[in-house]
Amino acid sequence: MKEEIINRILSSIILIPLAFFFIIKGSFFFSFFILICFLITSYEWHMLSKKNDYYLIGYMFIIISFYSVYSLRNNFGDESILIFLFVFLICISTDVGGYIFGKIFKGPKLIKKISPNKTYSGMIGGYFLSILVINIFFNYSYILKYDFDALKYYGAEALKQVAPNFDYQIFIMVILLSTVSQIGDIIISYFKRLSKVKDTGKIIPGHGGILDRIDGMIFTFPVAYLIYVIL
Repeated sequence: MKEEIINRILSSIILIPLAFFFIIKGSFFFSFFILICFLITSYEWHMLSKKNDYYLIGYMFIIISFYSVYSLRNNFGDESILIFLFVFLICISTDVGGYIFGKIFKGPKLIKKISPNKTYSGMIGGYFLSILVINIFFNYSYILKYDFDALKYYGAEALKQVAPNFDYQIFIMVILLSTVSQIGDIIISYFKRLSKVKDTGKIIPGHGGILDRIDGMIFTFPVAYLIYVIL
């Protein structure tokens, strides 16, 4: 268990900054990044469910999910990077918060028959950390929105004044997307249980496969995309 946690931490230290690089860089770099993720995810889903009736439906959903990922990053002008990171950070912080709080506080299981490692404390931790991280993100989002010249000319304090506020609407959005992310995690756990496997792959030490790490994201990004298109 201790070795698994160490591997998980080391993998995260490498993968999270790498993911942020491709996300912030955008253009070809981002397209290449999500293409690789899509191909690996598709292969893992194929190996997980190739003998089951839901194989094709799941594969089509993965395509739709990655399309929403691409669209959120590219189709909303200057706001695209902020919107994408908003959703991305909710998913990551929900996952990390759930893992940390679940390990520390443990307690009653959430849905023992489907996902035996999920606890109520982990669920609350996911909400708590996602709210905290998004609040911090909003306070410093102006750094991503404005270039160095703007920061130098107007000053950081002036640009902070036009940064988005963490109001009740954002709070509701965070809770909603964090909930979807946690449900997505449980759904993929259900499919893994049906296939009698612990992880969808072994590509990431301490984590499993790509699908193990983006299980919440593949559900959260389509929901977020629909919300932003409708609103």
